[in-house]
Amino acid sequence: MSIGSVQTQFFHINEPFSLDSGETFDTVTLAYETYGTLNNDATNAILVLHALTGTQHAAGINQSVPGVAPLWTDECVVGWWDAFIGPGKALDTDRYFVICANYLGGCYGSTGPRSINPRTGKAYGSQFPQVSAWDVIRSQLRLLDSLGINCLHAVTGGSMGGMLSILLATRCPHRVKNVLPIATGLETTVLHRVHNFEQILAIRNDPNFQGGDYYENNPPKEGLLLARIISHKTFVSLAVMEKRARQEITVQQPIGDFYELSNPIESYMFYQGKKFAERFDANSYLRIMDMWQRFNLNAQQPDLFKDCSHQKYLIFSVDSDVCFYPEEQKIIVKALEAAQMNVKHITVHSDKGHDSFLLEPDLYAPYINFILG
Repeated sequence: MSIGSVQTQFFHINEPFSLDSGETFDTVTLAYETYGTLNNDATNAILVLHALTGTQHAAGINQSVPGVAPLWTDECVVGWWDAFIGPGKALDTDRYFVICANYLGGCYGSTGPRSINPRTGKAYGSQFPQVSAWDVIRSQLRLLDSLGINCLHAVTGGSMGGMLSILLATRCPHRVKNVLPIATGLETTVLHRVHNFEQILAIRNDPNFQGGDYYENNPPKEGLLLARIISHKTFVSLAVMEKRARQEITVQQPIGDFYELSNPIESYMFYQGKKFAERFDANSYLRIMDMWQRFNLNAQQPDLFKDCSHQKYLIFSVDSDVCFYPEEQKIIVKALEAAQMNVKHITVHSDKGHDSFLLEPDLYAPYINFILG
């Protein structure tokens, strides 16, 4: 059952907000959505942390968000985790109050490079400061404070959202009871760094990028298109990619003067990149990518899970994942076991690769329901 029509809300921090970089925002806005009802003692809240290019719109139908056009395309209208959130679903809104916020630095209503810099009256663009993962978590904790939530029943997220969920749980153990990271890791691997760097260069080398100050001209869509092609091959298994290409995309079209698409897989990848370039902002992509490049929770750190003994962990791996390989989740589990934590590790068998956590709720829901109690 779907939760139906929803609207994005806006939380404002109307005082200086300092960043790890040493820079400070005069004010900060977070775009967020909630689903379900917060109980009287505010103990049934679940925070969902989205992946790299996700939004605050995790469930239901949201036709538009003020100030976000033209990025709010048809692809954004249905919540990205709609199959997981709602009455009777994995995150059951008859029982839980679910919150999801767009990251600081994002492009879907939270303060980001597209936002107007109050000091100049123009979009931040190249002047938007570096944002760390901890900056993102601290801003969302301020949102939770405003909602009267002292301790989350659970925090969850896949991919980058899983990394941030562990960061919140270890830095602020008193703020969460259950931790459910999906297809994620404790650190940025060498493979991540290479893939991410390729994407960063793809955007920065687009002539329309203009050093990040392109908002009054044509945005660097070609760079974003290429960045998405580079990343997409790690999100979807090759078998599924080939199947989708045969089923969905058959159009051949030229790329410049010297090459014409000659295979459905090329057409499929080009189509995916083009769709993405319509719905995301290049500067936000670079800022969030930079946050990922700098992320590191050391599994060998002896006090990583200090004061976390009350927490329960449910770690999900996807056996066909080539973005966050299953070995990365095994590192998390070993660290938790060494700290004598309550941890369960589930390997999901799927042919859909990393994106399984977005597409196959039936493979996750029984375990999520069990751990949430």
